[in-house]
Amino acid sequence: MTVTDVHKDPTALTMTVASEWNAPIARVWQLWADPRKLERWWGPPTYPATVVEHDLRPGGKVSYFMTSPDGEQYHGWWKVVAVEEPHRLDLEDGFADTEGNPIDTMPTMQSTVTFDELPTGATRMLIETRFPSVEAMDQMIQMGMEEGLTSAMGQIGAILATA
Repeated sequence: MTVTDVHKDPTALTMTVASEWNAPIARVWQLWADPRKLERWWGPPTYPATVVEHDLRPGGKVSYFMTSPDGEQYHGWWKVVAVEEPHRLDLEDGFADTEGNPIDTMPTMQSTVTFDELPTGATRMLIETRFPSVEAMDQMIQMGMEEGLTSAMGQIGAILATA
């Protein structure tokens, strides 16, 4: 299984990516909770991620960078707002410079990741991103956020098959 739907709502300023995985909820949760598993899928296949800091507790921080095919690094961060293991993560999400400092000229987004165990034993994962403005939403979509996230998530099935 993989991404089943991407819904963009410019009125609500959201983009929601729905996916279903043939694995129990605890294993799908580990894709976020284990930094080594997160590294294996968070970046698109040609932009692998390296997790630098991983504190998945309320008030904690996750910092990472993705490396392009030509070696250029793109840094990002999450501030962990809330954690309800294994059902929900609330994150503040932004871009960073090479020192890990937030880049003020780039939008900061709010993301909610929810996990629901289905009657079949599979798990539905929803990633809802809320943008601060239509302009920020357009900017992120033009930068390839939808394609990047869906291609990154395309790597999850192989991780779950070997977990």
